[in-house]
Amino acid sequence: MFIDTTSAAAAVTISRFLSLIERCIATKDLRLGRHLHTHLLKTALNHHTVVANRLVHLYSLAGVLPSAVSAFTDLPFKNHHSYNTLLAAFCRAGHLPSARQLFDQMPHRGLVSYNTRISTLIHHGHHTEALNLFTRMRENHSFDKFTVVGVATACANLGALKSLRQLHGAAIVSGLEFNLIMSNVMIDAYGKCGDAEVSREFFDRMGTRDVISWTSLVVAYASAHRLEEAWLVFDRMPERNAVSWTALISGYEQNGEGEAALELFRRMMEEGVGPTPFTLVSVLSACAGLGFIARGKQVHGFMVRRCIGLDSFNIFTSNALIDMYAKFGDMAAAGTLFDEMPERDIVSWNSMVTGFAQNGHGKQSLAVFEQMMKAGITPNHTTFLCVLSACSHAGLVLEGRRFLDSMEKKYGVQPRPEHYAAFVDALGRNCQLEEAMEFIKYLHSKHEPSSVGTWGALLGACRVHGNLELAERASKYLFELEPENGARYVMLSNIYAAAGRWDNVRQVRLLMKGKGFRKDPGFSWIYLRSGKHMFVADDESHKRTGEIYELLATLVDQMKETRCHLNFEQSLFGDESRDLLLQCV
Repeated sequence: MFIDTTSAAAAVTISRFLSLIERCIATKDLRLGRHLHTHLLKTALNHHTVVANRLVHLYSLAGVLPSAVSAFTDLPFKNHHSYNTLLAAFCRAGHLPSARQLFDQMPHRGLVSYNTRISTLIHHGHHTEALNLFTRMRENHSFDKFTVVGVATACANLGALKSLRQLHGAAIVSGLEFNLIMSNVMIDAYGKCGDAEVSREFFDRMGTRDVISWTSLVVAYASAHRLEEAWLVFDRMPERNAVSWTALISGYEQNGEGEAALELFRRMMEEGVGPTPFTLVSVLSACAGLGFIARGKQVHGFMVRRCIGLDSFNIFTSNALIDMYAKFGDMAAAGTLFDEMPERDIVSWNSMVTGFAQNGHGKQSLAVFEQMMKAGITPNHTTFLCVLSACSHAGLVLEGRRFLDSMEKKYGVQPRPEHYAAFVDALGRNCQLEEAMEFIKYLHSKHEPSSVGTWGALLGACRVHGNLELAERASKYLFELEPENGARYVMLSNIYAAAGRWDNVRQVRLLMKGKGFRKDPGFSWIYLRSGKHMFVADDESHKRTGEIYELLATLVDQMKETRCHLNFEQSLFGDESRDLLLQCV
């Protein structure tokens, strides 16, 4: 029986159905919703635009997209709200191709349509596409505060300072007032784009600030490597939470101040502030970077014992643990964690590929890569850098070339300079210096730009294998590409010294002196229960210096017997070079 939707009785019926559908939405009662939909089909009320729109919304919230599409398709007359409701359903479910297709088919795209797509693209990491869509939007439409928040977030993730400034200027011209949320986002975005001064200006102009405002400014200064100012802002905060502590800890860790990061974590725990998973990621990374095996295991044990909800072992913390154990050389522990993960992402797989490669297990690294392919994971630039490194350390030059050639052809990943440098390193480690030079010539024939990494890999190989001719050639290009890098001069000087070319050594040293370069003394350190012990070149300050040098002399003799390379020519291992090596420690 069909109902005339224009009659007074129909209006009452429609109102009643809408009320019931709203109840289904509020209570997430999909079963009743389907029953109502079936009844509406019998009465043709499913053609009523408002009713159909609410059905689409109900199905989208329940994640039943086929039913949402069916309710939308049944509508003979669709308004902009109909399109926006289904668009939101696609976006909520992460169906980006369907969302894009519907968006392109819309007869009228308004502010809500654009904001929905922009926010979804950002949520799924498609920041460049979000900025491009914003550019299209500005051609015919105005934008609002929600647009600004979304686009500023995209700029922050891309480090796109120019685009952020354009957005900022457009917002001012449009007369938008920066409320608390917008100001917080702009503080964060400018900081991540490297302009902490503007972040500070936003902060100082705010009439009202919350903990997010203060935390965003801490992040801004930390991102700009201005840790002292980040600390001062943190110290002045009227209130701190776990996110604030995490921001400062992460800032110190990412700026190479791992010990300070761990000290902050200790203070955080003393003040009774529970860490978040992201706090633990930074702490584990600090332990890995410092080689603090015992401390890292303590943090792991803390996570197991205290289990901050189920999030203690989310994908981020699990990846950090795998990376930490891999850097400790404990691939068994890393493998166990990897196997126990309920879900894995590209970072999980890359960590295993890298871990095996860095610990000298090239073939196992490539085996993990093959497992990754079978699991249907799409490799990225980092994956191939790890794979090429594995080939380099395992002496698998042919496999390395095969992977390099397949990157773009098979996987659609454009090789970058660092991939070429990794392959040059593989050739160099395999004593194929002429082939490495030919490969660099081949890159030039393809109009690939000269890469510091590529020439640096060749120079490093020349140092190991004592090829003076290619070392001089590589150095020439490196001096042009990075004239202020004194380390390249030091390396060439060492190559000359290894060959006994002392006149050339003096010439290079004079060049360094003329450019104002100086060789900073190298140092090593080790952490024992008694604390941190540091050793610089020619160090005799330690109270056990005699024992140290006696043991070192024994090790040098053992290396001589086994003809160990250690980046010195085998011809250097005479008594004279033995003394020279001891002097350089």
